[in-house]
Amino acid sequence: MRRIWSDPRLRSVVTASVTLGLATGVFAVSFGVLAVSAGASMAQTCVMSLLVFTGASQLSAVSVIGAGGSAGSALGGALLLAARNGVYGLTMAGRMRGRLATRLVAAHVTIDESTAMSSAQEDPEAQRIAFWITGIGIYVFWNIGTLVGALAGDAIDPEKYGLDGAFPAAFVAMLWPLLRTRRGRLAAVLGAVISLATIPFVPLGVPLLCATLAIAVGIPAEPPDAAERAP
Repeated sequence: MRRIWSDPRLRSVVTASVTLGLATGVFAVSFGVLAVSAGASMAQTCVMSLLVFTGASQLSAVSVIGAGGSAGSALGGALLLAARNGVYGLTMAGRMRGRLATRLVAAHVTIDESTAMSSAQEDPEAQRIAFWITGIGIYVFWNIGTLVGALAGDAIDPEKYGLDGAFPAAFVAMLWPLLRTRRGRLAAVLGAVISLATIPFVPLGVPLLCATLAIAVGIPAEPPDAAERAP
């Protein structure tokens, strides 16, 4: 710990990781409010954050259920979104070593932010510090934010305060950088067309599954340098 605070480079990594955790905790308040508004109890909402701990999947499931979709549709979409964490696990497996218990904890906090913060560092020690501080920090603040939102859920109208837009806004933010590539733009258009075409005929949430599967199967991979050549 003394090494961290005496090394400006490591100190900046810790500061950035903690700041990211705080920001995510604020966003978690929206999830807590939306989950309670969708019909979940405070205990169910908090347990979901404790055990699932993948914000996009949690927001997806809550949004589908809240809009009247089936549990199967909600689960299917959430699982598809959570599958990306398996890829992150493969990326981090070579960096996170230790006892089984340590690796299990590491697996639970392997998310977008902890993987990105770790991958942005060049030094192996900085990679480990960024991963653990970011992962654990976000886990703590995400669950605190969820609890605060769940406690306030009955007193806050999501539509009045715009919290019902948190889920689509989060996905737009995640999607926007991918539109820089031709393949990303093609996936966005294909997904939108399939969703709009299937909405009148299938249960709520199923269009998302159809679009995701079509994108995964129907769009070929780009060459590694395609992103650099994209306009």
